[in-house]
Amino acid sequence: MTLAMYPVRQGISKVEYIARCLDRIAEIGLEIEALCLDREFYTKKVFGFLTRVQVPFIVSVRKHGKRMKELLEGTQSRYAEYRMKAKPPLLLTIAIAVKYAKGKRGKHGVENLGYVVGSLAWNPLRVHQTYRSRFSIESSYRMRNQVKPRTSTKNPVIRYIYAIISFLLKNVWIALLWMHFSPVKRGPRTIDMRAFRFDYFIVIIWEAIRASMRMVKGIPILRNPV
Repeated sequence: MTLAMYPVRQGISKVEYIARCLDRIAEIGLEIEALCLDREFYTKKVFGFLTRVQVPFIVSVRKHGKRMKELLEGTQSRYAEYRMKAKPPLLLTIAIAVKYAKGKRGKHGVENLGYVVGSLAWNPLRVHQTYRSRFSIESSYRMRNQVKPRTSTKNPVIRYIYAIISFLLKNVWIALLWMHFSPVKRGPRTIDMRAFRFDYFIVIIWEAIRASMRMVKGIPILRNPV
C-alpha cells in the first residue's frame, strides 16, 4: 500500500525525503524490516544517514569501477566490503547473491547481484529476494495509471491531487482484498486476487460515478428510420 507521497521540489535533498517518510512510518506505528531503495539513492549521504538512525536498508549497487566489477565475479553467494570513494571514504557492506540466468533475458551462466546493506545479517539470497519484492511498486504505478484522471493542465497542484486520488483508489482496492478476499485457512494470511481483479473494481467505481452524476444513458430520437 502507498503510505505517503510527496512532491519533488528543488533544494530538498534525498535524505530529507527519506527522513520525512521515516517519520510517517513511525507515526503510523510500523516497524521497518528492511528499507529497499533504488539506485537513485546510492549516495554517501543516504548511506551515512541510514546508518546513523540505525534503519536496516538494501540498495542495489552501481556496477561501475574496476573494484566493484571484481567484487561481482564469483560462483558463491557471499558478503564483501567496498570502499566508496568520497571525502572521507565510506566503507560499505555488499551482499552478493549468485543466481544462474538459465537463459532469462537472453543471459546464460552465473549472475552476481550486489546490494549495499546496513544493519542486516541476512543470507545474501534473502537480501536478493526481499529486494526483488520491491518491483511490485512498478506494478502499482501501472495500476495507478489506469485510474489516474487525465489532464492537460500544467498546474502542479492539480496534477499532484490527481496522483493522490489514483493512489487512494488503489489503496481502497487493496483494503477490500484484505478484508473480503482472504481465504480462511491455516498458515499465513493470503489474498485471492483473482476473485476481485483491479479491472472489476474500476468498473464498479465508474458505474457509481455515472449513477451519482446522473449521466445520460440514452437520447430520445425524433424520427424512426424508414
